[in-house]
Amino acid sequence: MVRVSALRYELVFSDGTGTARDAVVVERTQAKGPGGHPVYADPTGIIRAEISDHDEVRVLATGGHQEPPQTVVARRLPEAPDPGVPDVA
Repeated sequence: MVRVSALRYELVFSDGTGTARDAVVVERTQAKGPGGHPVYADPTGIIRAEISDHDEVRVLATGGHQEPPQTVVARRLPEAPDPGVPDVA
């Protein structure tokens, strides 16, 4: 069974002890990463990550002096509601 990549993820960055330090929401872009998987980015474009269909994360450098994070976990998020579609109750 093929698992489809989500449109949005929450990336949770933590230190070596597993303590959550930061979280950011990223959305799928048109780009593919070095492994051939979709690239996701935050609204600023500073955080970019390749995420496989098995939710494996590879953070991509977007600038010079970036250090790779110790631990990153990708959590699938539901699709954002379309603002042009009214809610049906």
